[in-house]
Amino acid sequence: MNIITRIVEKLRMLIYPPQRWAKHIGVNIGEDNLMGKNHWSSEPYLITIGSHCQLTTCKIFTHGGGQVVRHIDPTFDAFGKVVIGDYVYIGAEALIMPGVTIGDHALIAAGSVVTKSVPSGIVVAGNPARPICTIEEFYARNKKYNVKTKGVPTVEKKRILLGLPESMFIKK
Repeated sequence: MNIITRIVEKLRMLIYPPQRWAKHIGVNIGEDNLMGKNHWSSEPYLITIGSHCQLTTCKIFTHGGGQVVRHIDPTFDAFGKVVIGDYVYIGAEALIMPGVTIGDHALIAAGSVVTKSVPSGIVVAGNPARPICTIEEFYARNKKYNVKTKGVPTVEKKRILLGLPESMFIKK
C-alpha cells in the first residue's frame, strides 16, 4: 500500500469509523456494534448485521463466484444474502461465504471459513467451520478465567492483566 493510499484510508477512518462506514455503503446494521476494519462484499446491501455484535477484521462475501462458469453461461451471476444475528462475535480473518445465516449468540473463531449457516448459541471454528460446542459449554469451560475487567479503563485494565498469575490466562 503506497503512502497516498494509507493517508486516504486514515482520513476515511476519521470521517467514517467502521460502523458508520458500513451504514454509509449500505450494510443493514443494528445498534451498539464493535467493528474493526472489515471487508464488505461488492453488494453490501445484501448483508444484515444485528445489534451488539463484534466483528473484527473479517470478510463477508455475497457474490457466488460466477466467473468460473461463464464459459458455460456468459450471463451467469449468483448471489447469497448474509444475515448475522444479535450478540455475535466474529474473530479476526474469518471468512463468511454467500448465503450464510449466523444465529443469535454465536461465536465464530478467528480464521474460520463459514460455508454453512450457524444456529443460535453455537461456537464454530476451522476450515470449513464446524460446531465446537454451545455457548453455555464455552462459558463453563472458560469462566475460571473471567477477570471481570469489562468496562474498566484501558490503563487500569493493563495494570490488572499484567499483575495476574499465569493460571488466570487461557492455555491451549
